[in-house]
Amino acid sequence: MARRKNQKKGQKKTFGTRDDSNNQKNWTELVKENAKWESYYKDLGVIPEEEWDTFKKTCQTQLPLTFRITGSRKHAKEVLQLFQENHLPNLTNVVWEGETVKPPMALPWYPQNLGWQLDVSKSVIRKNEQFSRMQRFLVVENAVGNISRQEAVSMIPPIVLDVKPEHYVLDMCAAPGSKTAQLIEALHAESDEPSGFVIANDADYKRSHMLVHQLKRLNSANLMVVNHDAQFFPRIKTANASGPVGPQFLKFDRILCDVPCSGDGTMRKNVNVWKDWNTGSGLGLHIVQFNILDRGLNLLKEGGKLVYSTCSMNPIENEAVVAAALRKWGDKIRLVNCDDQLPGLVRSKGITQWKVYDKQFEIREKGHENCLDSWFPPSAEEVEKFNLDRCMRVYPHQQNTGGFFITVFEKIDTTSTPPPAATATATATANEEEQAQEPELKKAKVDTSSTASHIQKKEKLPRDANEEPFVFVDPNHPQLAKCWSFYGIDDKFDKSSCLVRNATGEPTRTIYHVATPLKQLIVNNEDRLKIVYSGVKLFVSQRSDIDCSWRIQSESLPIMKQHMHSDRIVPGNMEMLKKLLTEAFPRYDDLIAENVDPEFVSKTQKLSAGCTFIKVDRNDPSKEDLFLPIWNGSKCINLMVCKEDAHELLYRIFGIETTSKQNPKAEHMAKKAQEESANTEGESEKEPTVGTEAETEAEADVKTE
Repeated sequence: MARRKNQKKGQKKTFGTRDDSNNQKNWTELVKENAKWESYYKDLGVIPEEEWDTFKKTCQTQLPLTFRITGSRKHAKEVLQLFQENHLPNLTNVVWEGETVKPPMALPWYPQNLGWQLDVSKSVIRKNEQFSRMQRFLVVENAVGNISRQEAVSMIPPIVLDVKPEHYVLDMCAAPGSKTAQLIEALHAESDEPSGFVIANDADYKRSHMLVHQLKRLNSANLMVVNHDAQFFPRIKTANASGPVGPQFLKFDRILCDVPCSGDGTMRKNVNVWKDWNTGSGLGLHIVQFNILDRGLNLLKEGGKLVYSTCSMNPIENEAVVAAALRKWGDKIRLVNCDDQLPGLVRSKGITQWKVYDKQFEIREKGHENCLDSWFPPSAEEVEKFNLDRCMRVYPHQQNTGGFFITVFEKIDTTSTPPPAATATATATANEEEQAQEPELKKAKVDTSSTASHIQKKEKLPRDANEEPFVFVDPNHPQLAKCWSFYGIDDKFDKSSCLVRNATGEPTRTIYHVATPLKQLIVNNEDRLKIVYSGVKLFVSQRSDIDCSWRIQSESLPIMKQHMHSDRIVPGNMEMLKKLLTEAFPRYDDLIAENVDPEFVSKTQKLSAGCTFIKVDRNDPSKEDLFLPIWNGSKCINLMVCKEDAHELLYRIFGIETTSKQNPKAEHMAKKAQEESANTEGESEKEPTVGTEAETEAEADVKTE
């Protein structure tokens, strides 16, 4: 049984204390029962009668832990190999308190074995040594973005959307961002510099800013986060903003409509659904859901695909919405049969018949004055035409998951064989389409002020939220010109794609980089897009007393390493890398005395002070080479990675396990300080002070991402 705390207003709060005598008064059992929910779904017959007891029992149990190894980075397979070889064998045939514990299992339908499920209690994970080691591994890899915790069924929509590197992608209701992350990973699956992009939108002002935290760690210059009501998502002007027939507007190759819903598919993790569920939620959201889907279809390119999904099992929010779209759009769209996709996923087909219960839980017939016609099942003729059986329903008891509904739309490509009347009206399509959309939305006459789609109040934002404008910097600006020369950046890199986030437009602290197609959208849509975030940090100002006061940020290295041709990139060996991961500011004199990678030391020592890079060839085609930033001083050097990255690299590269409280570099510095406590002044101290500042800033930058 889940528990819910009933704390009265004004009650004294205590921190870190526990009063067992008062425990029974402050906690009440939350019963996982809802008679209306049970009666509703039994009557609809969406669950076979012989499966009902199993279905209900599964809904009353907690979800297993599921995660996926992110696929955008080349070392995804290496992380998978670490898990399979170093942890999985020790998690098989584990006996705990007299019972055999289920080992982790790969999700059979997730591509390349990169999705996993763990169905064990928290007490086992906490107290069993092998499961505790595995949890530490997951925590470390999650911190650096190599692993993402995500509910299994939530992983399905991005997979069937089939995103390619060249696609323009829109996620209309993106927060909290786990599906958006999958879309970005798919975009980058084959290249660090794809030609497409992802625009992630959320109507909630605060959630759109929080969304950035989930997505920043992917370090994609091809991402933009915006804040709009998805029902009225604006048209976006393209680079050809003033063509011969007026403004041209962007159409997307792929659109994800994971719409707001009543959420009864989440009752295994959101226990409040049990007490709050009623038929009114689905009825009230129906029009909002249709409007978002309809707007998405308007923004979709011919030949493009759109996925409509909910975490609800209610046909009013699912098949009824899909049927309404098919009814309006006619032969311009069709549903895609996904039976041949995701082999191993147990699913049910979409339904074509259902009863409509009103808010008073009374059955209504089509035509009732307080009912929308679109709530009701399609006619016999429409059933044949719509192919609603191509929708996917995933129920909790089928594979120990949450509940989900997924449908893939395709917009019919008419460009190859245009109808006779199409040519004369083609030039006016954009404006007429928008005007045709308006009556549909106005006719709905629905109050959505209580939904997330109309939240206007600006709530308290994350401390690092930036509301400054996006101002592009002239590529010939003296500060940028100095960076191009210092780092040997070639002309294949779009040097006009650098921007700052301040009203002056001058590079003072941080310079960002965005992918070229997003630059065009930002420039052409300042008056219509509410942009929350775009771009990755490229340069950060460091010190003014060195040749180049700007250092390249770690998050932009996957892009910039392909464009740098400089002696500041120095090959190093594994011994040197290990030294830099475990020691802070090793001195050149000590490195020479210890004979640690003499060639690296010799080349680095000749360079001027500032940002430098170590490149480590691992001599294994199955494993990625390493390219990391270092700070080069006159007497010492320092690897500029945060503690979480250092922990991950130590384990993945050298098999060294750490605890969350450990910081090998800080511990080494403390030990060194004790040994040299008799002499704390002079040049040997001043030099590391600068390095320490560089490391602290680098670590802070990464942590805030």
